[in-house]
Amino acid sequence: MDMFYIGFRDPLFSIIIFFTIIFIITFFSYWWGRYKRKEDSRYLDKFLEQFRALPTENELKVLISSGELSEKSWLLLAASYSKNGDYEKSIEIYNEILNVANTTRAKETMFLLGKTYFKAGFLERSRQIFLEILKHSPRTPQALHYLLLVYEYMRDYKSALDVLEPLEELDEDIKLDKTYLHALSLLNDTKIQDKEKAQKLLALYKERGVLAHLVFEYIFRIDPQLAWKNLDLEKCEILSEILYGLESKNLNLDIISKSQYLKDLYSARGDISLCTQSSIFEFDVLIKLNGSSNATLSFEYICSKCKGSYPFAFNRCSSCHVIDTAVLEYSLSRDYAKEFREENNSFQ
Repeated sequence: MDMFYIGFRDPLFSIIIFFTIIFIITFFSYWWGRYKRKEDSRYLDKFLEQFRALPTENELKVLISSGELSEKSWLLLAASYSKNGDYEKSIEIYNEILNVANTTRAKETMFLLGKTYFKAGFLERSRQIFLEILKHSPRTPQALHYLLLVYEYMRDYKSALDVLEPLEELDEDIKLDKTYLHALSLLNDTKIQDKEKAQKLLALYKERGVLAHLVFEYIFRIDPQLAWKNLDLEKCEILSEILYGLESKNLNLDIISKSQYLKDLYSARGDISLCTQSSIFEFDVLIKLNGSSNATLSFEYICSKCKGSYPFAFNRCSSCHVIDTAVLEYSLSRDYAKEFREENNSFQ
């Protein structure tokens, strides 16, 4: 007994007991943490399993009305589906949230539903949603902007122009939108002859100095000489793809000789030999090759606002919906058209 009492008072014994207690606590904490993580993971998997296949309307109604997840969580889930292009699930969730009587974000949810309908291409449904929002909250610029886009995509330019009036009353800058819609309305007017359209587009361009690609793409197609005569040499870069694609018979050498950029461009294409080098790398390579390789220019367009990249020219960015923000970038690529022509000639 004395020996036990002495051992109990021994400092080494106390240290052993201390570390034993720490080990036991740590051991149980570790396994309890693993157990909880496994349970949370199982619950999450069970929850997500419900969405691997689209729930029915009744199932969604039960899930949303049960309150297991907050309304904000459902909105985040719907936004995630929309971002991944699964618009059907996103629309189902938004509709069921709106069907719940105690929803606290009706206006926000309706706006998101309208946007999703727009992205999915259901323009008429999107139009109805935004009109309903504006019926109760007319001073909602976001809804007005999307309604304008809906009318534009539906080619109802008169209605789109009408939407600009309340936007102007809300101190929104609508000048560029107005010019753009007038240009689109003009281009789609079947009652006006092509020559008259070209003149009116030129007048619109000279008045505002915007939408160069939209205006000159049409005029070069209809009347190349009129386009050359009114070409703004400062806009040649954004028009490079149009200019590079012109047939040799439609070139105006007098105007080309006045611009270093145009001399470089057409020397790179091989139509003229006014330059032996260029400060633009892609042009310089093509000039040096002098047609000895099946190489050509490729064009890519970057939105200066959202940095979205597109392989084709655009007047309104399909991502951020801003007008006239395209910036051109060049690259060298294989000239498949030239190879095709050579193959055809070899069989003749």
